[in-house]
This record gives sequence, C-alpha cells and structure tokens, in this order.
Amino acid sequence: MMDSSRWSKFSLYEQMGHIASEVSRARVWRGRGDEAACNKSIERAFDLVDLTMADKRWQGRLKETCRFRELLADQYAATNTYQVSLIDLERYCMDFALALRKTK
Repeated sequence: MMDSSRWSKFSLYEQMGHIASEVSRARVWRGRGDEAACNKSIERAFDLVDLTMADKRWQGRLKETCRFRELLADQYAATNTYQVSLIDLERYCMDFALALRKTK
C-alpha cells in the first residue's frame, strides 16, 4: 500500500494516472478470465482512491471522487448496476494522465 505522505506529493493528475494503471490491470485480468487477480487490482485501486479522498487538497472534488469509487465498487461486485465498464473507468482516469502530459 502506498504511504499517504508520499501519495500527497503527487498532483491530482498523477494520482489519477496511478489509479488508471490499477484499473487497466483489472481490465486485463478480467479479459483473461482471472477474476481473483482482477479483484486484487481493483482493491489496490480502492486503496489509491481512498488516499486521494483523504488528501486535503481535493476536498472540493469529493463528490466526483466518491462517485468514481461507487462505480469501481460496482465493477468489484460485478453487478453492472450502473452499466459502466472497467474500460470506461480507465478512460476517465487516463484523461487526467493525458492532461498531465500536456502540462509537462
């Protein structure tokens, strides 16, 4: 698990990029039919999302971050209640990573 003091040194774009990596891993594992590995990646993504939610700098974004976590939980439970796929969640996170790339 990532240390919260280290996590808080990342920009929001960097944090979301790391979350995207875990969601991407989950998508790949699910595509290979390995739900156990998929769920472990989603659990790591939960840990990172929780660290982002605890980061005082993003308190104004909690509603959006909580909603993302809820959609991730729907994938973890494999209920598909919201009809949002891991690919959709990955794309959402990757938009932050792409924005980061444009700023550098």
